Amino acid sequence: MVNPLSPTPLYVQVADVLTGRIERGELMPLHPLPSEKHLQQEFGISRGTARAAVRLLRERGLAMTVPQRGTYVAEQS
Repeated sequence: MVNPLSPTPLYVQVADVLTGRIERGELMPLHPLPSEKHLQQEFGISRGTARAAVRLLRERGLAMTVPQRGTYVAEQS
């Protein structure tokens, strides 16, 4: 899954794993992304790392955050 010894930052590795899940259809458009807490537990990362991974997904256009609702997989064009 993620390699803490890799020169690639952990948040990028987590975002890449989630990107793969989105591309394979494991995470469906307009469905919620796993919570920060879930990502922390699944990958053994800190909350800040989980947040950075989700932020990177938003920058890539793969996720969108709805205030007071959560973060969802973006619709793919």
